[in-house]
Amino acid sequence: MRSRTTAARAHHDPATRGFASDNYAGAHPEVLAALAVANGGHQVAYGEDEYTDHLQRVMHGHFGPTAKAFPVFNGTGANVVALQAMTDRWGAVICAETAHINVDEGGAPEKVGGIKLLSVPTPDGKLTPELVDRQAWGYEDEHRAMPQVVSITQNTELGTVYTPDEIRALCEHAHERGMKVHLDGARISNAAASLDVPMRTFTNTVGVDVLSYGATKNGAIFGEAVVVIDPDAVSAMKRLRKLSMQLSSKMRFVSVQLEALLAGDLWLRNARHSNAMAQRLADGVRAVDGVEILHPVQANAVFARLPHDVSVRLQKRFRFYFWDEAAGDVRWMCAFDTTEEDVDAFVQALKEEMAR
Repeated sequence: MRSRTTAARAHHDPATRGFASDNYAGAHPEVLAALAVANGGHQVAYGEDEYTDHLQRVMHGHFGPTAKAFPVFNGTGANVVALQAMTDRWGAVICAETAHINVDEGGAPEKVGGIKLLSVPTPDGKLTPELVDRQAWGYEDEHRAMPQVVSITQNTELGTVYTPDEIRALCEHAHERGMKVHLDGARISNAAASLDVPMRTFTNTVGVDVLSYGATKNGAIFGEAVVVIDPDAVSAMKRLRKLSMQLSSKMRFVSVQLEALLAGDLWLRNARHSNAMAQRLADGVRAVDGVEILHPVQANAVFARLPHDVSVRLQKRFRFYFWDEAAGDVRWMCAFDTTEEDVDAFVQALKEEMAR
């Protein structure tokens, strides 16, 4: 039989780098190698495969013996499925005004999940018990959606990181009021690296009931997981995952990516590196007159304010997004494959554009 070569070819320059999103990065080579390992032969579909089974034991090591992972396709799906499973038909979710579920998921929690979001303005993206109480009322009011869940993001959309004590206080406050706690962990690995603690320190140990574990931003190709820590906090998870179109038939290829990241220290190595590159970027930016860093740089994001025309010119050299275009605010993200040379080239380009 004549051998055949693949018809695929490169359509991009692999040397291209940007600071728009950690989703722009490719897959880590160790994740790609894991996919090749899982590819041989046949495995039972829809999550009854050996890789998804083994993933449960891996998750126990990070989130305790009661943790159960439900792999899904993406972060929006993880959040929608988790919040659906945690709320009644009349339930509502309290979140920060800047929360991803509120501003970056196309209304999916409300339109697909049927969940009312009760948002709260925050100065740094972080909820506090006092801020929660702005929306935690009206439990017996039939005219108002009932607050049933507090959803926090770790790290937040503004790049800030909750301490374990801050999350513990939120969990205790929510539980005292009969609410559950969901943690959107799209960048949970970066938060753990920033705090230099295991992920369990600010999840199951302090009272988080359910979390969305993010892998794509930290070296996976696709796939996240809903991790149920307290089985009593959810209902009908398996049915809701299918109903929300998040049940993968070939689930082994999602699970093995999560295993590749979490069975060893790849998740932490990647996160530490992207965090370090953000710190290098922040240090370089601070030396540029006329550029202001807006929030503490605690993970892999740098938020800055600079003249609008400078940003427009700089975007032609490196991709990044405006955060608030009217104010001149931008967001720069670093990824697991961002190099020191990438950062230094970007800072030099920023200096050149600011000097024009």
